[in-house]
Amino acid sequence: MQTVLFIGLVWPEPKSSAAGTRMVQLLELFSGAGYNVVFASAASKTAYSHPLYEQHITDVNIQLNDSSFDVFITELNPAIVLFDRFVIEEQYGWRVRQFAPQALTILDTEDLHFLRAARQEAQKKQQTVDLYNPTAKREIASLLRTDLSLIISREEMKLLQETFHIPEALLYYLPFLEQVPDATAQNAWPTFASRSNFIFIGNFLHEPNWHTVQVLKKEVWPPLKDKLPEAEMHIYGAYASEKVYQLHQPKDRFFIKDRAADARQTMANYRVLLAPIAFGAGAKGKIIDAMQTGTPNVCSSLAAESMHQDARWNGFIADELTDFVEKAVCLYRDHALWIAAQQTGLALLRENYQAADFIAPFLAKILHLQSRLAAHRRANFIGEILHSQQLSSTKYMALWIAEKNKK
Repeated sequence: MQTVLFIGLVWPEPKSSAAGTRMVQLLELFSGAGYNVVFASAASKTAYSHPLYEQHITDVNIQLNDSSFDVFITELNPAIVLFDRFVIEEQYGWRVRQFAPQALTILDTEDLHFLRAARQEAQKKQQTVDLYNPTAKREIASLLRTDLSLIISREEMKLLQETFHIPEALLYYLPFLEQVPDATAQNAWPTFASRSNFIFIGNFLHEPNWHTVQVLKKEVWPPLKDKLPEAEMHIYGAYASEKVYQLHQPKDRFFIKDRAADARQTMANYRVLLAPIAFGAGAKGKIIDAMQTGTPNVCSSLAAESMHQDARWNGFIADELTDFVEKAVCLYRDHALWIAAQQTGLALLRENYQAADFIAPFLAKILHLQSRLAAHRRANFIGEILHSQQLSSTKYMALWIAEKNKK
């Protein structure tokens, strides 16, 4: 039985963020395929960390910038190592290549961090998006050093290939892996009449979510609440800070609800999701949750990026404030329109995120790469050069930190 080692930036929290959901899906993919799966992280667990033992996954605490990892990975001898985001590849990639050179390395990007950073900076300074930032250099170097990178967004696949000329052989499109609700599950959804109010949900440690909540409070909700005096705006999210709680104003029907125990179960009770997201990257877990619970949405074009198809959407895409508010009113009050949007969401799930459509081809890709790993790496000579350069920078910085820690 082959071993897959996941090295996590944090312990997965699927009830806190889409990144946590994504990681659990990948863990279950390999575990379900018969691999021995080990998840390791130098982070501290929280009360919300996923119980990996329920999927028969071994969890291991490791230390950052410490030679004990070298002993650990040598003894484990994994066939595959998956890095959770590019910063983990930077920290551990050279150790993996040195002490487990036979292991196929995979980078799960979650989303392109440099793209998110560029859009955030552009939003802040009201300027055009500049992709060529310092994070781009680091992240793309990580992509090139890794045998295969998992990309969750078609738009990001296109960007990497057309703008940065990353070889197609190094990239693999693997979206959220979902089970489409069957008729029984759909019949259990709360009806239009039994639902009420608007919802937004998102981890507050994620800057695009915090910005969106401010947009909802200051721009969207004032005109919307006047048009719908019967409705309330409810905000859910993990790791809310005092600045978030300050927006809680019941007299304005704007409520900060803190963490949702179960995002999908919570969302199923609301009539419409609002997501005027101004910057970010990747695919949006909250949109998937909306589709999974029959909850239509009104969102920005960026929130829908890579997720809509043939101009179809489970609700409306609107970027201009007046249009956004008008669409929210229509979707909230029009039963027939709401039902149609709900059905479109199901169709989008079925056509784009059905797990069964992606798992077998991905596992076949893994086996193919393993069978010709040496040739694959020779073809990616730039990546090999970056490995040699990394060994003279990241490696020795880590060794210096290790020696400093000893003292």
